[in-house]
Amino acid sequence: MTDADLSRFSINQETVKQWSLPELVEGCGKAGVARVGLWRAPVQEYGVERAARLVREAGLTVTSLCRGGFLTASEPGARAAALDDNRAAIDEAAALATPTLVLVSGGLPAGDRDLRGARERVADALAELAPYARERGVRLAIEPLHPMFASDRCVVSTLGQALDLAERFPVEEVGVVVDTYHVWWDDTAAARIARAGAAGPGGGRIAAFQLADWVTPLPAGVLLGRGQLGDGSVDLRRFRELVDAAGYDGPVEVEIFNEGLWARDGAEVLAEVVERYAAHAL
Repeated sequence: MTDADLSRFSINQETVKQWSLPELVEGCGKAGVARVGLWRAPVQEYGVERAARLVREAGLTVTSLCRGGFLTASEPGARAAALDDNRAAIDEAAALATPTLVLVSGGLPAGDRDLRGARERVADALAELAPYARERGVRLAIEPLHPMFASDRCVVSTLGQALDLAERFPVEEVGVVVDTYHVWWDDTAAARIARAGAAGPGGGRIAAFQLADWVTPLPAGVLLGRGQLGDGSVDLRRFRELVDAAGYDGPVEVEIFNEGLWARDGAEVLAEVVERYAAHAL
């Protein structure tokens, strides 16, 4: 391990997906890691209240819960089901005492080609969900995904688009996620980060900051193509400096979906991530 400052470092659960939730908690304790980002499926499998007690008793802070969203359905029944699921996600985030629920907006419904209309349906859903979240101490965090995911996973592709949605709501209700994997290519990202920070103290609209590197060639399916820090094309330190300059002083969460990492020993992966974080982001 490293002697670097880990006060802001958070390990996302998916980075060490091979670990069960108890193994994650134990591994973080041994590594001196005090912050974790959690995912709904393994938390639900373990039991939300049981998971909340586990992390609380271990002294861990949950920096985010992923994910809510998928709010682009136009059919009334599907829309109602999505809203119900997101209310459940907000309740889960509140139970875990995390202030941030990450939202992936959802892709285009089958046969639909109207990206702008799909984003408007996301805005309509946020109008229903944001007050519910605020009452429970949770902020909704819109995560733009790389444009390759626009059709099936996320019609919000840039920080500019995410801010255009978020800015319709109070800053304490809706923010954005800056994920290096998804925005590194965008030459307007620096200006959008500054715009997000100008919305208020503590980074304004920046609700979460996540790190992963971009490596090529992408694997089949592309979803699991995130690279270990330092292995790819992203200037990770520059992005950390940009969010810091915008006033963001919150967690720096490493979220990597990579089958190669999942095939290795979890403790070895966590130690390597910490070392790479110190070398490439601090």
